[in-house]
Amino acid sequence: MVGILSFLGFTILVGVIAYIATRTTDETSSDGYFLAGRSLTAGVIAGSLLLTNLSTEQIVGLNGSAYKDGLSVMAWETLAAIAMVVTAVFLLPRYLKEGLTTVPQFLAKRFDVTTKTMTSGLFLTGYVVVLLPVILYSGSVAISGMFDVPGLLDVSNDTALVICIWGIGIIGSIYAVFGGLKAVAVSDSINAVGLIIGGISIPIFGLMAIGDGSVLNGLDVLISSNPERFDSTGEPGQEVPFSTIFTGMMLVQLFYWGTNQQIIQRALGAKNLAEGQKGLLLASFLKILGPLILVLPGMIAYYYFEGGLASSDLAYPELVRAVLPKPLVGFFAAVLFGAILSSFNSVLNSSVTLFGIDIYKQHINSDASEKTVVRYGKIFGVCLALAAMFIAPLIKDAGSLFNYLQEINGIYSIPIFTIIVIGYLTKRVPAIAAKVGIVSGSLLYIISQFWIDPMLRGEAVEAAKASGITDPAELNLVEAGAYPHYLHIMAILFATNMLIMMVIGKIWPRKEPFVLEYSKQVDIKPYRYVNQVGLAVCAIVIGIYIYFAK
Repeated sequence: MVGILSFLGFTILVGVIAYIATRTTDETSSDGYFLAGRSLTAGVIAGSLLLTNLSTEQIVGLNGSAYKDGLSVMAWETLAAIAMVVTAVFLLPRYLKEGLTTVPQFLAKRFDVTTKTMTSGLFLTGYVVVLLPVILYSGSVAISGMFDVPGLLDVSNDTALVICIWGIGIIGSIYAVFGGLKAVAVSDSINAVGLIIGGISIPIFGLMAIGDGSVLNGLDVLISSNPERFDSTGEPGQEVPFSTIFTGMMLVQLFYWGTNQQIIQRALGAKNLAEGQKGLLLASFLKILGPLILVLPGMIAYYYFEGGLASSDLAYPELVRAVLPKPLVGFFAAVLFGAILSSFNSVLNSSVTLFGIDIYKQHINSDASEKTVVRYGKIFGVCLALAAMFIAPLIKDAGSLFNYLQEINGIYSIPIFTIIVIGYLTKRVPAIAAKVGIVSGSLLYIISQFWIDPMLRGEAVEAAKASGITDPAELNLVEAGAYPHYLHIMAILFATNMLIMMVIGKIWPRKEPFVLEYSKQVDIKPYRYVNQVGLAVCAIVIGIYIYFAK
């Protein structure tokens, strides 16, 4: 009961503060609703970026990967810092110079409206079919397990899951659909503090548990018992082989932090370029500390449970249950609930933005007032949330959610990132090249990962078994070597699509070169020390890799 009361108290407190902070924001205008009136400061942007990124599929999933593979999976966190630096230095100045509300708006100016619509459609499809349902499902599993909802309500596990899905979905929709970006960003910032406190407490209590009450003794025990697991360079057959950080890994990071509407919308709402850059740089520095929350607990769990858990995805929840003092469970559940809501309502708010600006205003009612655009955007948001809530229970057998998300997102991430890069680096590549790039990028990736990949890997494993190989570790290496890692495939297709678009541009160039115009909506004077701070962040990341490389 104490845990439930502390959970409700913290959750209600966040809601009240978010309401008070957004009372004076003009939600009837596009900028007011979609970009928080272009008023966000560095601290709010950084907090919102981190909480938008963190949710249960990452907290549980990445720690599960660390339980299985060790420190090498930290690449998902540490390399994100470099991607945010690139975004702050190169992409954000261009976005704010144009006064963009959505990334696809740039594609309309650079190529044409059809390209923008195709891109918005890809984003929305990925959000409603994959991302929103996965966030709802994984979050509901965590909350249902922490509070034993089946036992509390005397219902089956499936019924408890549906109840949690709809509860999270409804609360998240209220934030995102009816509060706009500012409500999302403010609640994110508050929850960020709680997540950092709660998240760091888990490895602290975990290290104390294995170190006889001492954190330092626990760390020494952890390192000395399995030193090979503290290698920053992954091996073939693991989730992040070292070679992938030079190919598809950085492309995924640059897409996610630099062009993904769900993420970059926080920086687009900055009051000026300097605040946006400071927000990104602050978030990049904090992201370096991410492995303390998202990797170290999984490694502690491997030692604590002697590698004997039935599933690697159980590593984090089992460790929390084992080492966290009971009075803190309610607070931690509230923080985790905030992270779940953050990811859900951030994706939903971005979807509403994409629909309102890029589809409704562009193709349905071009004469609509801003108030009308916002109203129909909200209606679409409600429909989207309902669709996600119905789909979420259907993905319970999807397997490893974190790896599933990363691979499935390649269907739209690489094609979109390719045309944005070409759009900024060239001046005469035409709109037809962008359309070809979107279609070819998506189709080639689907053919590669969902037809050729499973076929070749399956044949290789069967051949190995036929030759007498039965050891699971050897079979895993055989399977890994049968076809390139999906991150390598992303890099190959990125280069292929770039080449295709450049060739088309050479044969059928634009009549007039593209010119990036200044909209004068925000001050684009850069942060004075953006380059110095960015280089420092990159140096720290490289230093960490060198220090832990075996």
